[in-house]
Amino acid sequence: MPKLPNVLTSLVPEPGVRRVYAFSNLINSFGFGLILPAMALYGTRVVHLSSTDVGLAMTIAAAVSLVTAIPLGDLADRYGSKELVSAGLVVQCLAAVSYLFIDNFAEFLIVSMVDMISFGGLASADAALLRRVGGEDAAAFRAAIRALINLGLSLGLVGFAVAVSIGTTDAYKAIFLVNALTFVGAWVINQRLPRYEPVPKPPGGTRWLALRDKAYVSFAAVNGLMALQYSVLTLLLPLWIIEHTHGPRWSVSVIVLVNTIGVTLFQVRVGKNVKTVRNGGSALRVAGVIFLVSCAAMGLASGIPWWAALLVLLAAVALHTWGELWQSSGSFALSFGLSPKHATGQYLGLAGIGAGAGAGLAPILLLGLVLNQGRAGWIGLGIFFGLLGLAAPAIARWGERTRPSFVQSGEPAPAAMAAESD
Repeated sequence: MPKLPNVLTSLVPEPGVRRVYAFSNLINSFGFGLILPAMALYGTRVVHLSSTDVGLAMTIAAAVSLVTAIPLGDLADRYGSKELVSAGLVVQCLAAVSYLFIDNFAEFLIVSMVDMISFGGLASADAALLRRVGGEDAAAFRAAIRALINLGLSLGLVGFAVAVSIGTTDAYKAIFLVNALTFVGAWVINQRLPRYEPVPKPPGGTRWLALRDKAYVSFAAVNGLMALQYSVLTLLLPLWIIEHTHGPRWSVSVIVLVNTIGVTLFQVRVGKNVKTVRNGGSALRVAGVIFLVSCAAMGLASGIPWWAALLVLLAAVALHTWGELWQSSGSFALSFGLSPKHATGQYLGLAGIGAGAGAGLAPILLLGLVLNQGRAGWIGLGIFFGLLGLAAPAIARWGERTRPSFVQSGEPAPAAMAAESD
């Protein structure tokens, strides 16, 4: 196992635009770690809304943000990714401050919608910016950034835990104020990046290219459904441990720690070997097989002594984390490798819609279906992930066949396709 100090040092890119971009994302992810688990609590304990109203507002806001992801990504493609990222940071800063002054459902809904729309647009524009900063090695660079973001999220979660332990209204409001300051810090650092001129659109190209690209739409759907795996550890497994196993309650925190450390230590190591479209399809297949085994193992934790349940859960979570590394690396390779440089924002916006839809389905599928079926539900979930993984290589090959010369497949584009792109 690599030593932690060496790993943390390796996450810091060389001096230049990559380091500037990395530190901007580190600061932003720290704020996100603060705020992500605090939203529902803030709505119920500070704004004094019911949990139903808070859930409804957040669901509506998330749905609206999915609709706007592609148009905002297209704006980044046409007017510059750095400019759209900067604008998104400003809007999110204003939204974070606005939370401090709301006191009813309508205001919570409006601010949540602005917050989520700007978050979705920022994600699409940031993906386009990352591609310009990362250059030809964008997929591997994205793996390093993900590890760094995971570190920032973890630090933010520590800050959230401190505020929750205090438990006062002022403590919760301080979270949002600090979050607003992180947007300011990220914006200031972001200004040190050069301006990247938009990549010219090929003559005769259609406006909404991503939506017409059947291979990429298929990838976005499969990847979005496979992204349910993130909710397995954060949504499904905690309830399974507490309600259906003899595992100690503190093991819920341990599984998060195991996952966080695993991603931080090994994401770059796995990601550097997944660079091409073919690699990406194979990586998702590997991830599907791993999830098949890890989900079945989690189901085995029911009905056994607490110490045995704990050992099974730790092994299953470690295995699931290994699958997550392959899934995220494969997703990076395919999302960048199948998208033309002049339309990165709208393509990554489409991929974001797939992931967002998967996250929206998570409570229904995982809690409403899998959890109620016990061990059989876990096995079925594993098979579901396995089938998705098996479909990925075919989608990667389909994507290669239908790409012009911009595909980073590791092989020359077919002559007919290369001629079409001229």
